[in-house]
Amino acid sequence: MTRRRGTAGNGPERRGAGPLLRRALWWCLLTLTGGVSRRGHLPPGGCVVVANHSSHADTAALLAALDARHAPTIGAAADYWFASPWRRRICRRLAAGFPVRRTGGGTDDLLARAAELRAGRAVVLFPEGTRARDGEVGTFHRGALLLAAHARVPVVPVGIAGTARLLPKHGRLRPSLVRVRIGDALPYTATPEEARDAVAALHARTVAEPLRDSAVRKRVAAVVASRWGLPLAFAWACAEALSWPLMPELLLAAACVAVPRQALRLSLTALAGSLAGGLLALHLAASGVDLPAPLTTDRMRAEVRRELAVESASAVRHQPWNGIPFKVYAKEAGRAGVPAPDWLAQSAASRGARTLTVGLACGATGFLLHRLRRHYGRYLLLLTTGFTAGLSLIVAGWS
Repeated sequence: MTRRRGTAGNGPERRGAGPLLRRALWWCLLTLTGGVSRRGHLPPGGCVVVANHSSHADTAALLAALDARHAPTIGAAADYWFASPWRRRICRRLAAGFPVRRTGGGTDDLLARAAELRAGRAVVLFPEGTRARDGEVGTFHRGALLLAAHARVPVVPVGIAGTARLLPKHGRLRPSLVRVRIGDALPYTATPEEARDAVAALHARTVAEPLRDSAVRKRVAAVVASRWGLPLAFAWACAEALSWPLMPELLLAAACVAVPRQALRLSLTALAGSLAGGLLALHLAASGVDLPAPLTTDRMRAEVRRELAVESASAVRHQPWNGIPFKVYAKEAGRAGVPAPDWLAQSAASRGARTLTVGLACGATGFLLHRLRRHYGRYLLLLTTGFTAGLSLIVAGWS
């Protein structure tokens, strides 16, 4: 009789692409929600993995962190994850889960995995039996230790941190870095108390370990999150529309990566400042006031005048792409007598597209690269160097 591929415990599942694909899937998803890091490795051969349990995201964290060569399979509450067909499919296909009864028969369900352990798989269990609320590691049930003793494989304690924030019990998903620390293997003769103490120690160390950060990022974040953050973004963008040579996207690229959660507010504030400055520049130019415009050229002004003569206010749609500063368009539009309502509408569309795109993209970058924030100082150096080089090339190109 032909054996079905992909069922728990058989050889093809271990050697197939399933475990690797599951690991890649959960690693990618956790990367999008704040990142996942791992310390330590599973020992060679089969083992029973025991971990603290505070969130449904613990399963995703372990599948993303554990070696695919162990083809980890995870014990799941039969009365919850296998109570309906759709939950059963999700649990089996996305988590390689197997049912464990919590009331009668659970020990038999666990001991049935002994052959898989001897074949080199990792069986992952949460011996607390339920998700904890207060961050403490509860009492361990004996099932995981009985399975390890029955199969004569080691018990590997694992501490998980960050999942309680990522997906709290009865709460909503929110960004968080998830950290998984794999401890030294315990003998199969270990008691539930010894396993519980090892997991609790790993969990406490993982929670207490400070995330490496950049002092420069902390200073930038302190300013951005203070009461001066939004006024600074508004004033910078407003000044750039009048005379200031540094575009607001430079500020957004620095600030939104440092504090991703502020990206939308900073971007909208910078856009408002840019529009206010552009409207003021329009009126000043129409009144004959000639503000200084550093790092602009006669060729830029000539090109803008040509575009305005043909397209009127809609000429500003070229600004995000041609390198000509927004203040040049605002000043020349005022001199050309472009109506203020038309100018405001057209500049809102063109400036909004670029400002919001840059701000939100930088916020997403800071969110995705949360684990690398210790390198923020290097990022800032590259940003300013690249901006300086790019600005020099643009000015030279329009000279």
